[in-house]
Amino acid sequence: MQAELAALVDRVRAAAAQGTPLRIRGGGTKDFYGEPPQGELLETRALRGIVTYEPSELVVTVRAGTPLAELERALAERGQGLPFEPPHFGDGATVGGMVAAGLSGPARASVGSARDYVLGLNLINGRGEELVFGGQVMKNVAGYDVSRLMVGAMGTLGLITEASLKVLPVAPAEATLRFEMPQARALQELNAWGGQPLPLNGSCWLEHDGIGTLFLRLRGAVAAVEAACRSLGGERMDDAESSRAWAACREQQMPWFAERGERDLWRLSVPQTAPVLELPDAPFVEWHGAQRWVRVAPAEGKRLREVAFAAGGHATLFRTRADAAGRMTPLAPAIASIHQRLKQQFDPAGIFNRGRLYPHS
Repeated sequence: MQAELAALVDRVRAAAAQGTPLRIRGGGTKDFYGEPPQGELLETRALRGIVTYEPSELVVTVRAGTPLAELERALAERGQGLPFEPPHFGDGATVGGMVAAGLSGPARASVGSARDYVLGLNLINGRGEELVFGGQVMKNVAGYDVSRLMVGAMGTLGLITEASLKVLPVAPAEATLRFEMPQARALQELNAWGGQPLPLNGSCWLEHDGIGTLFLRLRGAVAAVEAACRSLGGERMDDAESSRAWAACREQQMPWFAERGERDLWRLSVPQTAPVLELPDAPFVEWHGAQRWVRVAPAEGKRLREVAFAAGGHATLFRTRADAAGRMTPLAPAIASIHQRLKQQFDPAGIFNRGRLYPHS
């Protein structure tokens, strides 16, 4: 593995000396996300394999090019997993891509995001230097937590080569309840349930043929899940059926996503307590109200940003068939300045994933 790592270091140093942009790629399953990738291809798939796994310590260290599915299988064999349910969006998803994209699945509102499970990582910066941040324990940070800074940075600050992740045991019990109700009532119920001692784990609401349906997933101790089912009511779904449905939700393979046609898919991140928003179409609501997917014509993007901002959140152009720029919400000047200074420190020649996060990043 040292030979593969040395080859990547040499490639980065040569690119920095020549000012050649590099496009970091694991499995390529999230190439659609963010601004269009630029530069010469720099693949990470040669960096593959689990370095260490201590089930009793709830920590795994894995190389960046390792297929995400391979890691999840190894964890499942020991009754453990990644609680934030990272989406794959394809068969080739890698651990490095998971960290760089920073995306989380249906359980994010209850268990935390991808960033909360990164304990440490190894990185090659824009000078071709190998850096190590964090470690393999949960209390290992004195000062600024650089490891988590890399989560969601889309590879613009460096090439992740290895990551240490916190894992957790799979919950002993799970149940999914289905309720027929309009969006306003679903949001009201989710907010009320969130203030009660219930084993809430995931939720989604969607409308089909004018009928709104809320799906609520419970996870935890057997007694807690069974008691919640009795108190909440609703229709309890078959376990196998609900498992397939939540996997489809995570991977955006539900009919609601397939039916968007030529429309763009936007992600609105708003407070969970935000009311029903004035949108062109009924949204697909996740994270107990905090994440709302919206399908709109390309010309309506500006209006969506205004709606999200008014609700105290922001909007991201997640999927589009057009060659559109400005997919991420523009940063405030002070935050943009911090981004630029970080980029200068980690990647002074600006070679990594140029423009991937923002047009001038």
